[in-house]
Formats: sequence, structure tokens, C-alpha cells
Amino acid sequence: MRVEKPRIAITAGDPAGIGPEIAAASARDPRVLAVCDPIVYAAPDLQRFPPGILSGEAGRAAYDTIVRAVDDARHGRVEGIATAPVNKEAFRLAGLPWSGHTDLLGHLTGAPHVAMMFHSAALRVVLATVHIALAQVSQALTQPSLEATIDLTARELPRYGVAHPRVAVAGLNPHAGEHGLFGHEEETVIAPAIAACRGRGIVVSGPFSGDTVFLRAHRGEFDVVVACYHDQGLIPVKLLAFGEAVNVTLGLPIVRTSVDHGTAFDIASAESMIAAVLLAARLSSRQV
Repeated sequence: MRVEKPRIAITAGDPAGIGPEIAAASARDPRVLAVCDPIVYAAPDLQRFPPGILSGEAGRAAYDTIVRAVDDARHGRVEGIATAPVNKEAFRLAGLPWSGHTDLLGHLTGAPHVAMMFHSAALRVVLATVHIALAQVSQALTQPSLEATIDLTARELPRYGVAHPRVAVAGLNPHAGEHGLFGHEEETVIAPAIAACRGRGIVVSGPFSGDTVFLRAHRGEFDVVVACYHDQGLIPVKLLAFGEAVNVTLGLPIVRTSVDHGTAFDIASAESMIAAVLLAARLSSRQV
């Protein structure tokens, strides 16, 4: 019996950025063609968008492309989506309320809770909060939201070859608060969330000091780290695996992967895009 390769939508992202270039390059890469049938989704009039010029029109075009790909994924016309980067400021200039792919995809699919995971051979990191100001993290980091992220992480990791995930949670403050000396979020929010999840049978521990927990995971002590905020989690991932890590949205009813960088108006490399398409193909085929 002939087994058909999955169809993977590759969205071109912001048309003024690197997206159209890396989308096209990944679609013709032999490694990609060996495992899936890639379909590029891009604005029909790319010449209207000068490279490197930020605009609301470019943000709207990127949004429209994502909507088309999501609709096709939800109706079974493609088996997964790999997205080139969008520009968050271009989204704002277009009057769009979403800060990027993660919250937009949650909205488009009606997913009750989504989370951003960066997946690589060197390290896996899930973000408890994403694109918000550092000053807002403490308020956004609530026990219910952290529990939901830990639950989601433990539930989804088996799809990535981790049958029994060992989840570590990073502390928010230096030294994980040092028993309240440097902050109270560990005692009032993070530790109670961990205890509640452990009571539901999840293998989760912490909160651990952010300056050592990623090293411990990299050395094999944990399968994934839940980070409290964007840069806490992304700095170690990009230090260890920049260009190889894949951004995955957990909690969606569709497969979605993406690059580990932004619109990159000034650089050009398709390797992360290729890695994203390859992972989307494996997830769509249930072979990770």
C-alpha cells in the first residue's frame, strides 16, 4: 500500500522580512521534499513590500496568509503548518490585537490554553508567559495559568518521544526567591502550582534557580523546563541551539511549528525554517 506524504503549509510570514525567502528555500530543500509535500502560502503581490520596510500593510498580509493556512489545516486540506516569522510591530500597525502567532493561533482555533515550546536536541523549554513587558510577568504568572501550562506540557511531550516527561519549573526571582528573601512568587504561586500538578500524577519539580536549571536539563536531569518569562527561557535555547531549535505551539488542534528567530530584515538563513518543516512533517506523520 502506498503511503502518502503529509501536506505541510509553509506560511511566508511578514512579506518585507526574510519569510518569503526562507519559505521558498525550505519548500525546495531535498530533506523537506523527502518527507512531505510542502505548499507555500504567501501574499500574492510580494513586490509591493520593499525588503526591510516595516508597515501595517505587511502585517495585514502576513495575518491573511496565516488565516488561510489555519483554515486549510482545520478542514484537512493540509496536515500541518510551519510558519515563517511575523513582525509584532507590523501587526500593531495593522490594528491587529495579537502579539504574534501563539495567541493568534489560539484565537483562530478556539484552543482553551496554548503555550510556546522551543524544541531542540539540546534543550526543551516551555514559556509560562510570552510577549509581555518584564514588569507585567509577576502579575500574569498566576497559579491557575501555571498549572495549565505544566499540565499541557506533560500531556504533549509524549508526542515528541518523551513517554514519561520530567518537568522542571524555573523560579522567577534570583535563587528562586531564597525563601522569600528576594521575592515571594515562588512561595505564593509557583510552588503551589507544582504541588497541585504533582498531586495529579505529573512528574514535576522546582522551583529551581534560573541560573542552573537549564544546565541541569541540558545534562539530562529533566526533559523540559517551564520558564517564567520569554528571555529567561529563550536565552539558553538560543545559546545552545540557535538555528536548530523549533518553536512549537502546544495545545492547538492542529500541528504548528515555526522558526526560532524573528523577521530578520538583515540576515538570511533557511536552516531553522527547514527544521520547522521537518518537525511539522514528523508530527503530522506521528513519527518524532
